[in-house]
Amino acid sequence: MSTVHRRPQQGGGARRAAQRSDRGVRGARGGVSGSGRGSSDLVPRVAVALPAIAYAIFIINSGGWVFALGVLVLGWIAVGELAFAMRRARPPVAAAVAAVTAAVVAARTAGAEAVAVCVAAVLPLAFVALAARRDRRHAAWGVAAAALATVWIGVPLAYAVLLRDLDHGAGLIVDILIGTFLGDTAAYFGGRAFGATPLAPRISPNKTVEGFVCGVAGGTLAVWFAGLYQDWLSGTDALLLGAAVAIAAPLGDLFESLLKRDLGVKDLGRTFGAHGGVLDRLDAALFAIVVGYYVALALGFR
Repeated sequence: MSTVHRRPQQGGGARRAAQRSDRGVRGARGGVSGSGRGSSDLVPRVAVALPAIAYAIFIINSGGWVFALGVLVLGWIAVGELAFAMRRARPPVAAAVAAVTAAVVAARTAGAEAVAVCVAAVLPLAFVALAARRDRRHAAWGVAAAALATVWIGVPLAYAVLLRDLDHGAGLIVDILIGTFLGDTAAYFGGRAFGATPLAPRISPNKTVEGFVCGVAGGTLAVWFAGLYQDWLSGTDALLLGAAVAIAAPLGDLFESLLKRDLGVKDLGRTFGAHGGVLDRLDAALFAIVVGYYVALALGFR
């Protein structure tokens, strides 16, 4: 969606703009399966991760409305990050925030069917917001940006609430996060040690097939190992859940990488300082949560 963030240019000007955009993202590292990042990056990442882990433990353990409001706060921040990155599209931020809020609240109070209605509501909400403007330029791009925020952010957060409300929901969320983040770690070290074959060079040049394989194996085994301490999750079920999460998570990472490359930015936010924003930290988890929910249902959790 390059037209979202820059005006169309002609001839050599367009080529120069593309080159500037490419230079802006060329230095970005490859996320879960990068093979070129220095180990010195690990210590500040851990320092940033500790408060985030404490926050996650608190809201997951609390459940109910505490969990719903906890993920909603993250959702509001994430919508703000995306809206700022896509500001040239002039998205109706209030419409996206309202739709995301409604989806999460609906998940807590009315179930999955109501979430779909709230997600669809972003379109009339965006229309009302844009119709009230005197300057309605880029209205189509604005609606698209609001819809992207609702589907990409609001839907997974609503599914996180639905997942938490299942039997053993807290444990399932912990397992999914373990599979996501330890899979990312396994992919990182696997990519550094064995990475040779590019996975998606036009989207994230530093990701490798070898790193992806190590990440899937590591994430799957991590969930299986966690299941050893959960008498309600069999070894087979843990392997199935882990494999699904470990495959979905890097797709979420690549999805965000695709958007960032098009927008010409390294990170979508600065909530965690040099390590990016909420979306940069949760991109993989947003995909994994939705997949994990449906796997949990298939395994008989209600």
